[in-house]
Amino acid sequence: MTLELTPAIRRQLRALAHHLEPVVLIGDAGLTPAVLREIDVHLKSHELIKVRFAGDDREAREQAMLEICETHDAAPVQHIGKILVVYRPKPLPPAAPDPSATGKKPVRKSGKKQQRRTKRSYQAR
Repeated sequence: MTLELTPAIRRQLRALAHHLEPVVLIGDAGLTPAVLREIDVHLKSHELIKVRFAGDDREAREQAMLEICETHDAAPVQHIGKILVVYRPKPLPPAAPDPSATGKKPVRKSGKKQQRRTKRSYQAR
């Protein structure tokens, strides 16, 4: 299943990708498991990447773009010449556990500091 993008989002992503350099190069061997692993690593850290394809066959480039998007749940953004632009949003971080469920005291988050006791307040006991 590939991610679907609206035309407006696709246009914004193309504009962001314009200044990027290709981070993955696909050689004559095509899409090997090592290349797919590299693409996954770069998608995890950058979300939006450019991939340079070395072959001259347009059908092979289109097929590679589809395979990359299918295996990594990504969206094809652009395919111009030998450059492929792929986008996959970063997953949301897991939610913080509820402190009341663990039985711990909640941490105080107010900006005020607690008032310090003076020396005399200890003597007045």
